[in-house]
Amino acid sequence: MSMSSGGPSAPQRQPSMGRRNISRAITMRTDGYSGEEEGPIIESELVPSSLAPIVPILRAANEIEDENPRVAYLCRFTAFEKAHTMDPNSSGRGVRQFKTYLLHRLEKDEKDTQRRLASTDAKEIQRFYEHYCKKYLEEGLQTRKPDEMARYYQIASVLYDVLKTVTPDKPNSEYDQYAKGVEKEKASFSHYNILPLNISGPTQPVMEIPEIKAAVAILRKINNLPTPRPDTTNGPQGIDDGPIVRDLLDWLWQTFGFQKGNVENQKEHLILLLANIDMRGNGNVHQGERQNHMIQRDTVDHLMKRVFQNYISWCRYLHLESNIKNST
Repeated sequence: MSMSSGGPSAPQRQPSMGRRNISRAITMRTDGYSGEEEGPIIESELVPSSLAPIVPILRAANEIEDENPRVAYLCRFTAFEKAHTMDPNSSGRGVRQFKTYLLHRLEKDEKDTQRRLASTDAKEIQRFYEHYCKKYLEEGLQTRKPDEMARYYQIASVLYDVLKTVTPDKPNSEYDQYAKGVEKEKASFSHYNILPLNISGPTQPVMEIPEIKAAVAILRKINNLPTPRPDTTNGPQGIDDGPIVRDLLDWLWQTFGFQKGNVENQKEHLILLLANIDMRGNGNVHQGERQNHMIQRDTVDHLMKRVFQNYISWCRYLHLESNIKNST
């Protein structure tokens, strides 16, 4: 990644957050964590349920603590800002106590941490973002495990959010464009149950099973379907802001707005059903012939009857025409 990290620095920010009228009185408590306890404390485990969205930010801070303590401080600073925006009056259960702890931690880290890459916090986060993406996302991609890459992409997303927080008034067009690519690739390392369908990197053995490959291929035959309209609230977009549509289930998700997680689960379930039925129906096929395997028509018909059996029965009972068409 080639980026310019020049430009004036953002104004120095103080953890007291005076411009938002955050006072120590809001977050005072008489017991519990004060930010001065001895021994390691994992902030992400202390986060109240009402502040759950800041958990990834604090986890990222813990991950990069040893590599760049100053950027870890900026991550916690961003987490504190988000926490205060979400609950400015500290009315949620445990919020007052947590914000007190985090505020004390910020005051301590601001004094103790030193910038390693630049003279200002703005340039520090910019250069570390470049460094992190190059080291963890671009180098050694083919040798890392999918779950490891998923963690790296999550941290990269957090760093970009921190960059925007530290430099709110600065144009970051280069970083914005690169971050779109990161988000697109991040979707390729999302968690999966059995089948790593969209995972980059080395091909997993389960995806080499001929029936699995054939089932995936048949779902990706969507050439005759209209392209869904881009919807930025529905999931990751490409660099050109077009929707990512790999197969029929992605098309249904983008077109009708189904929940992404449910669509992914149904996609995996459908592929496994197709592969299982087809495998049982071709049990005597020679291994060599399976390498260029295609899902049989009987397999699709059999699965369709199973899935829509109840619907078809009701149509017959009500003397209505079924909308399930069996094309030849």
